[in-house]
Amino acid sequence: MTTPDILKQTPLHALHLQLGARMVPFAGYDMPVQYPAGVLKEHLHTREKAGLFDVSHMGQVHVRPISGNLGDAAIALERLVPVDVAGLKSGRQRYAFFTNEAGGILDDLMIANRGDYFYVVVNAACKHADLAYMKAALSDLCTVEDHFDDRALIALQGPRAEAVLMGVFDGAAAMKFMDVRDASIFGADCIISRSGYSGEDGFEISMPAEKADEIARALLAHEDCAPVGLGARDSLRLEAGLCLYGNDIDTTTTPVEAALEWAMQKVRRNGGDREGGYPGASVILPQLASGASRRRVGLKAEGRAPIRPPAKLFADDQGAREIGHVTSGGFGPSVGAPVAMGYVETALAVSGTLLYAEVRGKYLPVTVTDTPFVTATYKR
Repeated sequence: MTTPDILKQTPLHALHLQLGARMVPFAGYDMPVQYPAGVLKEHLHTREKAGLFDVSHMGQVHVRPISGNLGDAAIALERLVPVDVAGLKSGRQRYAFFTNEAGGILDDLMIANRGDYFYVVVNAACKHADLAYMKAALSDLCTVEDHFDDRALIALQGPRAEAVLMGVFDGAAAMKFMDVRDASIFGADCIISRSGYSGEDGFEISMPAEKADEIARALLAHEDCAPVGLGARDSLRLEAGLCLYGNDIDTTTTPVEAALEWAMQKVRRNGGDREGGYPGASVILPQLASGASRRRVGLKAEGRAPIRPPAKLFADDQGAREIGHVTSGGFGPSVGAPVAMGYVETALAVSGTLLYAEVRGKYLPVTVTDTPFVTATYKR
């Protein structure tokens, strides 16, 4: 008889229980999936006001150049990601992904230039593998420090996020999308980025673990701020057309297949000054030039029934020709209709194309559509 793994707890675990959260296992942690208000109300509250999310399960890593020259750390990181790290200015952050030799995505992440080091945030389920990977690949030029246990991370998302954060940090209003700043909140050294994964304006706040409860309670004391769980986090990011690692992107999908070319800057592409030089470049660069055989697309279904993964997609209503599959799907509360994402043959990845999803033996019509399903409200 084997003993089940003991779930880890974030520094906000006691607060979740006090707020009446329904807890579920997620990436090795005991996490809130919803609060008494329920997923639908939490989702809509975030779109209309401000939602507070515990994302402390994610991995926070500091990458420091041994030489003291941040350019050395930038070039080292560019050996792992197909994005422009060397051109990232101090106080700014960028979306990135680790790739493997086949061009697949090992994880997606955020990289911030902190002036004398890079602050990297990776996904919870991948963080230990990512840490080992970075230490092995970067140790000639960098020290790699994890802050998995001594730092907490919360996301404050929604059109009232700035007003809520101003109650504890008066520098919030001056920040633009993807800015990163130091902040002292209740005497704690915090790192604040104007970013998030909901499609709304908002912030992510890194803080010492022992200060997380005090800061979270102060934010929740604002009349426009409410706690939000993993359920609404998923529906929000789906409406925003954002990928969930392990569902929409993984080691078998390339950035070009995943429609993530926007995250690869010109300098790292064909003909750029620092073209290639990362795992899988021999696959990704030709795809950037000529395209891939399949493509991630948005999908809208008729009726009210959600199309969920791993539903197969067909070119016809008889199921004769399979052309892809659904990777994320559910009901979009802000859209008022089912929304989904999936991969289809590139020739069919054109907005307006009618396809059919197999659901319980029936072939339901779905239409290829552009993402996001809701307009992003980032403060640029």
